[in-house]
Amino acid sequence: MIAQVIFNLPIDRGFDYVVPQAMEGLLRPGMRVQAPFGPRRLIGIVSWLRARTTVTHPRALLRLIDRTPVLTRDDVRLARWMSSYYCCSLGEACATMVPTSLRVREPLLGEESADHAPGEIPDLTAQQRAVFAPIESVLRASSHHVFLLHGVTGSGKTELYLRVVEQVLRQGRSAICLVPEIALTPQTIDRFRQRFGSTVSLWHSRLTRQQRSTQWQRLAEGKSRLVVGTRSAVFAPVKQLGAIILDEEHDSSYKQDMTPRYHAREVAIARARMASAVVILGSATPSIESSYAAKHAHYQLLELPERVQGRRLPQVEIIDMREELASGQRFAPLSRRLQYALRRIVDLREQAILLLNRRGFARVILCPACGLVVRCRQCAVPLIYHATARQLVCHYCNERTTQPEMCPACQRGYLRFRGSGTERIESELHRMFPISGIARMDTDTTTRRESHRQLYESIKTQEIDVLVGTQMVAKGLDIPQVTLVGVVSADTALNLPDFRAGERTFDLLTQVAGRAGRGDRPGQVFIQTYCPDHYAIQAASRHDYHEFYRAEIRMRKRLRLPPFVHLIELTIQGRKPERVQRTAEALAEGLRSRGSRRGITVLGPAPHRLKTLRGTVRWRLVMKAHSVGPMVRVLRRCVGDGRRFHGLPVIVDVDPL
Repeated sequence: MIAQVIFNLPIDRGFDYVVPQAMEGLLRPGMRVQAPFGPRRLIGIVSWLRARTTVTHPRALLRLIDRTPVLTRDDVRLARWMSSYYCCSLGEACATMVPTSLRVREPLLGEESADHAPGEIPDLTAQQRAVFAPIESVLRASSHHVFLLHGVTGSGKTELYLRVVEQVLRQGRSAICLVPEIALTPQTIDRFRQRFGSTVSLWHSRLTRQQRSTQWQRLAEGKSRLVVGTRSAVFAPVKQLGAIILDEEHDSSYKQDMTPRYHAREVAIARARMASAVVILGSATPSIESSYAAKHAHYQLLELPERVQGRRLPQVEIIDMREELASGQRFAPLSRRLQYALRRIVDLREQAILLLNRRGFARVILCPACGLVVRCRQCAVPLIYHATARQLVCHYCNERTTQPEMCPACQRGYLRFRGSGTERIESELHRMFPISGIARMDTDTTTRRESHRQLYESIKTQEIDVLVGTQMVAKGLDIPQVTLVGVVSADTALNLPDFRAGERTFDLLTQVAGRAGRGDRPGQVFIQTYCPDHYAIQAASRHDYHEFYRAEIRMRKRLRLPPFVHLIELTIQGRKPERVQRTAEALAEGLRSRGSRRGITVLGPAPHRLKTLRGTVRWRLVMKAHSVGPMVRVLRRCVGDGRRFHGLPVIVDVDPL
């Protein structure tokens, strides 16, 4: 017997192997096997079995890994769609769907879900009932439909998610609920567990190998019919899928940054279409693409324009930092207005959140004598000073070096620190409020497994008065005692060379502002900026998504940018700068000659925004067309096996963020 095996390689075909006699009665498509591949031994997935092969001297399989298939026919259908849309191999798509460390055991026996006493279920408001009615109608019909649930922060979207899951489970079907980052939304998990007890399976990167295997098996065997997790949970092996929910659907965390570079939203819609399931896309700041799809009847728009229990959205005040500089006061990262507001909050024993989307203490280390900026040797970007570790760190390759006192170039000047990060803000707060509870939430302080949960509990029990952090603090925190939010710099993302800079800024400001005033006391928000008149900042200050959307969509249409077109970004990389540039130019020329008749525009090539990464030189170009299919077909003809062009690797990113 011959088995065709596909591997997690950029090769668009399978390989034939002889099935050893001991495996013949056990092997089935969808199982993983170990097989010889050149001098290596690789793990692959059996795509089919047959009696003969055209290969002259096929090699034999080495080992059978699974007792039951880890991929079903429907999974393979989804993988084929991913392969064609995201320009990856079928093997790469299949490998993405199965955790690397998965160890499937014998069927789980006698595992019963523990009893749980659900808390009090709140009544739906009139607005929530109006929104839930069309969802309930589609769920009863067991048909495919995509809803965009646009609800302001605190409008009760989570309660609607719970009602959707309840309805799906009552039908004997399964549900998947995706959140941007599992560790950042502990109260979301708590609410699902309060309602559904231990029937909730969790799926995220911080599970141990044993936990991941157990959860996979519970879902695959139908012992659990609800999974809450991050983007990879979109592939969870649930039985009879009824609904997929994406909370905070606008969040960039749903985009995978390794091949295949899929977006969980698009995969969720494709999977739900194949299973006749419902998709709920929820957000206070929907992505421009989703809003555009809803306005053109591809999705059904549902809106919750008010907070529950009549609570008001917080008042927002814009602080013009140009005036702060002109006043002649000593420059500090916190304006006098924000400092005054913080003192008042601490005196009243209320809570505050400060957002600065930059880690570290200082963003630039320079020599005033010769002008040197200390940079990473591998990535050529400025190193960031981290005061806690007393190290200079590259945030791309994680290179670390001790802090030199004198300039390493001229040996004359003492190095100076410029620019603020979360560490510096934390230091300023300790100086201002020496006896208050102050904490920082960023990647540096949340590396331990339960660190997010511990921080959340400390804020909830009011051990912490002021929390400072990166975008983490904008996601999922529902603390009634938080009455003040301060944005230290609204311009962090605004001036990046990215057409989505305005959208990212509006999303972040609106989301973090939504942390204030969620209890009985009103909230207040201060936004510090050097660009107070920018439309994204003005719209965020008024909590006006529609105003922002109108301004943004005009710009996108004028420049032929998504959602009016699709983009594919190609990155060519290598060690020799001249060779990389020549290869990028040749690829651009080849794509232009093949794609011009198909309405494909090619921009570039140009140096990548991060020109050197870990010692590798990178150039990029962008393809632009009304649909992805023609671009992928042209690309497959130009780029050879292994996704290499003239011997150099090409990274393909469809619908890049």
